[in-house]
Amino acid sequence: MNNVRTVSDTKRTFYSLHTRPINTIYRRVVEELMVEMHLLSVNVDFSYNPIYALGVVTTFDRFMQGYQPERDKESIFHAICQAVEQEAQRYRHDAERLQTLAKSLAANDLIAWLSQTNHLNQDPDLQLQLQAIANNSQFKYNRLFAIGLFSLLEQSDPDLVKDDKQRTDAINTIAAGLHLSEDKLSKDLELYRSNLEKMSQALVVMADMISADRKKREQRQQQSTAPVTPPTANE
Repeated sequence: MNNVRTVSDTKRTFYSLHTRPINTIYRRVVEELMVEMHLLSVNVDFSYNPIYALGVVTTFDRFMQGYQPERDKESIFHAICQAVEQEAQRYRHDAERLQTLAKSLAANDLIAWLSQTNHLNQDPDLQLQLQAIANNSQFKYNRLFAIGLFSLLEQSDPDLVKDDKQRTDAINTIAAGLHLSEDKLSKDLELYRSNLEKMSQALVVMADMISADRKKREQRQQQSTAPVTPPTANE
């Protein structure tokens, strides 16, 4: 009997946990992330690792920027994780641990560590994870893992990821060291950066529309409450 959970099962669980409506512009973000996590969770070659967790958290936090009401964001994140039978706190904890680590390292040291050309002692658990990935020919590469790697570089040196040559060299070095496809890694990260830009533009447009609508409402309210001056008699 096949007991593998379906995408429909996961979505049904999510919407039973987070019952408040989700703003239209963000609904696609939430569902695409949830489906991506679901498909990985049921893949026999996939295994959880902290870099993947950082990719999940980064994706959620970056694409959910500006979400209102703000208090609903954590409820949505918890529901996504629970829907794929994972613990949100584990994701948050591992993401924060890696972000703190990346900020403490120079970019060159981080790149050397991630590419396994130099071993550091700051985080033995991550060191073992990196070695396992590099030595596992069946490692299930995925877009969220790529975003986790990018987030580490961004935390270590924000200027590096903005420079095309430095970013490309870093990504290629890491891909070679971990035995990942340079082409897949580069394409996934270019798409990620492009989607971030599109989301930022959409949020600007939405903010402008909300501001314009607010001004119109205020003008109508002022007009409706303005005192009416009776006409002056001619005689």
